[in-house]
Amino acid sequence: MAKQYWLMKSEPDAYAWDQLVREGKGMWDGVRNHTAKLNMMAMKKGDEALFYHSNIGKECVGIMEIVEEHSPDPTADEGSPWVIVRVAPVRALKHPVTLAAIKADPKLADMDLIRQSRLSVGRVTPAEWKHILKKSEKPAD
Repeated sequence: MAKQYWLMKSEPDAYAWDQLVREGKGMWDGVRNHTAKLNMMAMKKGDEALFYHSNIGKECVGIMEIVEEHSPDPTADEGSPWVIVRVAPVRALKHPVTLAAIKADPKLADMDLIRQSRLSVGRVTPAEWKHILKKSEKPAD
C-alpha cells in the first residue's frame, strides 16, 4: 500500500511542534470527532503528516511520521471509540505555510483543511503534499 499523507492540527499552547521535537515521540490524543478518528484509524506506520498549529499561528510548521498505528485513547472513558496514534518529528518546514497562503492557492482549494475547516485530522493528497512542501521552501509572499 502506498504511503498516505495527513494534516494534524494542534493548538500550540496545548501541544506545540517544539514540544514534539523535544520529546522525540508523541501521542496524538484527545481527538473527539468521528471523521478525524476514522482518519487516524486509516493511518499506517510510515505515513507522514503535516503538523499544523491551529488557532495561534494557523500554519503548517513541520513533518511527522506515524510510528505506531491506532490504539485506544487513554484520555477517553473506557470503552469509548476514541483512538490515538504515536508520531515522531521528521523535520521542521524551512518556512511555515500559513492558512492564508493555502487558501489563496487554487491548487490547494480541495484540501480537507479548507473544505472541512473544523476537522482536526485530515487527508492530504500526494499532489497537495508535494505542493505544500514546495511552498515551504520559500518565505510567504
